[in-house]
Amino acid sequence: MESNRTGRRTVLRTAGAVAAAMQVNRQLSIPIVTTALALALAACGASGTAQSVGAKSTAQGGGSGSSAEHTDDISVGVKPDAKAVKLLPAAVKARGTLSVAMDLAYPPTSFMASDNKTPIGFNPDMARLIAAKLGLKLQINNVKFDTIITGLQADRYDFTASTMGATKDRLKVLDMVDYVNSGTGVSVPYGNPQKLTTHTLCGHRVAVASGTTAELQWLPQLSKQDCTSKGKPAIKAVTLPSVNDALTQLVSKRIDAVMNDFIALEWAATQQPKTFDVLKPLVATKPATVALKKDSPLTPAVKAAIQSIIDDPKYAEALGRWGFQDLGIKTAAIAVPQD
Repeated sequence: MESNRTGRRTVLRTAGAVAAAMQVNRQLSIPIVTTALALALAACGASGTAQSVGAKSTAQGGGSGSSAEHTDDISVGVKPDAKAVKLLPAAVKARGTLSVAMDLAYPPTSFMASDNKTPIGFNPDMARLIAAKLGLKLQINNVKFDTIITGLQADRYDFTASTMGATKDRLKVLDMVDYVNSGTGVSVPYGNPQKLTTHTLCGHRVAVASGTTAELQWLPQLSKQDCTSKGKPAIKAVTLPSVNDALTQLVSKRIDAVMNDFIALEWAATQQPKTFDVLKPLVATKPATVALKKDSPLTPAVKAAIQSIIDDPKYAEALGRWGFQDLGIKTAAIAVPQD
């Protein structure tokens, strides 16, 4: 998961940044890894053919596990939840459509299928189920993660399902509802030639994706805890646009490690055997949230829809499709700060 990504930078943006963010509503496109090493990261979701490597389409329902490309609509046959529908604002019910923002560059939580047009992953599955429980159609908007909060504030989207972690800054401008567990980990080249551990990264070049809690919270915290407070050199943060860029640089040995959502790192290691190792223990494990604009009239309905999904066998199915079997939660609670 692109998990626990922080919004501190986004929250503090000016009105001009909000206006800029309003221009970013790209229609279901995905960034391409342009390096010659793209093939090494094929199943990490960067290119249009990413998931064709070692994956089978499940458009007819075949295939299972985190290595399969689940292009079928998990919400087919799901009936609206009457209690959740009753909480819908009249304007949204009349509109008939729910708009969700997510960055489709983070397998296995949010990415593009090999047809280069179908959003797949745990987050698209959950967004489709939320819409189905509310009896609404879903519009998926593919936008850069660090523009999502400003987009919500500008009413460009109704909500985001982007494995976003709750922070004090985010909770000042967002309503956030827990929907799954997530965490942050560290990936190194296969075989771990430098014999690194989670707590021996001092002085090493560690890549983080821009706007994530890895960049703004966990790496600085780990650096202070393990390094500078003990008179050792700080961890050298290398900020890159996405985890795909980070893993590409890891393969080319321009960096020593990558700190990111551990599910995404495990996915990369599974899809590309003998390429990456994920270190244990994890840096942090926290709930991830669905988020809406602060005091959104939609929040009660979306919260009720998430709880209805959790209580439905479809939740376990969604978790299982992407290898998240152990990350489910029992209650769609209003989030509390994680920092």
